[in-house]
Amino acid sequence: MKAKTNSEKTNLHPRNLDRFGYNFEQLINVSPELQQFVAVNQHDIDSSYSEQAKQTIDFSNPEAVKELNRALLIHHHNIQDWDIPQNYLCPPIPGRADYLHYIADLLATTNNGIIPEGELVQGLDIGIGANCIYPIIGNSAYGWSFVGTDIDENALQNCKKIIASNPKLMDPISLQLQTESRFIFKNIITPEDRFAFTICNPPFHSSQDEATKSSLRKVNNLESRNVITKTTKPVLNFGGHNAELWCEGGELGFITQMAYESAKYPMQCLWFTTLVSKKENLSSIYKTLNKVSAVEIKTIDMAQGQKTSRIVAWTFMSPAQQKAWKFE
Repeated sequence: MKAKTNSEKTNLHPRNLDRFGYNFEQLINVSPELQQFVAVNQHDIDSSYSEQAKQTIDFSNPEAVKELNRALLIHHHNIQDWDIPQNYLCPPIPGRADYLHYIADLLATTNNGIIPEGELVQGLDIGIGANCIYPIIGNSAYGWSFVGTDIDENALQNCKKIIASNPKLMDPISLQLQTESRFIFKNIITPEDRFAFTICNPPFHSSQDEATKSSLRKVNNLESRNVITKTTKPVLNFGGHNAELWCEGGELGFITQMAYESAKYPMQCLWFTTLVSKKENLSSIYKTLNKVSAVEIKTIDMAQGQKTSRIVAWTFMSPAQQKAWKFE
């Protein structure tokens, strides 16, 4: 029987470099350390797919995910030295790339359908974490520049190491510590700043207990689909520092604060955006954005594998002001 090739993942953005799945042969070639984490997916063991198509990693193992990310960053983005400390969030790169591709489409809507590129297109990454993923991908794909902020100084120090190890990132990426954790844009956006967009992957949970239960559900889901073998320490397998995973008020509280603060900088950012994991939070978010007089609100659905998420974007600029925004 003829081996099947990887089919396109239609739930990923058309410009996503991983929309045809992971080519582990190529990834191992650029990063041999990945080899030890690659195995045959038990779910496909009796299928007619090729051996390569059946390969996967244990996505509940943070070391495996980190090695996969390192290989993807080398293969797609020419990042030669990347690492994160233990217990920090190691995000799946295809999903993060999708967010940026949809931002690119959003910016094109007021730029005659043309995606604006180059370092004069500046994004603000709220909660950059220790991984620096959004700025790396955004700069590689579109040449954009970024300001990355976080309340965690250790996370920013790791981003500095990544940037210093990859000199091409030094000019387009700058970092800024948010010294007051209750604020998001205050202390960060200055009167001279002009951001084409903001991005954010907010803390989803309202407590550490809720975050732990969510991690357990993820592992149970992977086990039920035979994607991973059973583990004795499922809760510890998903990376994520406290500030990355939960905050008082959870996702809704964080985004509500973001919406209220964004209204204080209406002409300094073309599009404010955030990921929204929980669909039930949308109606409250819309109400808040209407309350702060957002001129336009957009919701962009995204899906990666078993997970469904969405981007909510809003602007305080009229259609004429949006058209007048200069990307050069």
